[in-house]
Amino acid sequence: MGWLLRSLNTSIGKKIFMALTGILLILFLITHLLGNLQLFAGDGGVAFNNYAETLGKIPLIPLIEAGLGLLFLLHILNGIYLWWNNKKARPVKYKVQKPSEGASVFSRTMVLTGSITFIFLVIHLRTFWFASKIENPGGDLFQLVVESFRDPIYSGFYIVAMVLLGFHLNHGFQSAFQTFGWNHSKYFPFIQKLGTIYAIIMAVGFASMPIYFLLGGN
Repeated sequence: MGWLLRSLNTSIGKKIFMALTGILLILFLITHLLGNLQLFAGDGGVAFNNYAETLGKIPLIPLIEAGLGLLFLLHILNGIYLWWNNKKARPVKYKVQKPSEGASVFSRTMVLTGSITFIFLVIHLRTFWFASKIENPGGDLFQLVVESFRDPIYSGFYIVAMVLLGFHLNHGFQSAFQTFGWNHSKYFPFIQKLGTIYAIIMAVGFASMPIYFLLGGN
């Protein structure tokens, strides 16, 4: 295990770890979105509550939730570490700072979009996970979702956060593949397009939920 820890403590090791945790979170978001599509069933929450209840009966769910929390935390801390190291490597600030050649708006705003996504995650967990698991276990989760999303302030913040999450995912998806060396000119354009499609689906998919309830969905 010593060699593994030493490898992960290198700059390259941390980038690989960042890519691995990012891919796992990308996969989680897909399953999370698919599950939350039950909100659109139009049956007063029967399908969504049944889905949530079924998940709650799986013995490993508490362990999976703890693992996800640790995964998010490690991804965030590792991202901050890499950003700080990169900043220290360029201590001299020029009067006119030009974006790196070829750098996209997605790559240049990763710290900003990541920070806002973290703030959103904390508020999101407080609104839904903490309220349903700690404050009112066994309560009507669908009703909690409806009440939260019918608050224009919360929904507005949620929608903006999902747009910024899309920005973050668009670059993160491509960056993960680049880290593993999958950036050959023949197939990397496909990876870039796939990353953009994925980011749009996630952003639109999640943002559509508060919009649906703001417009009177039930």
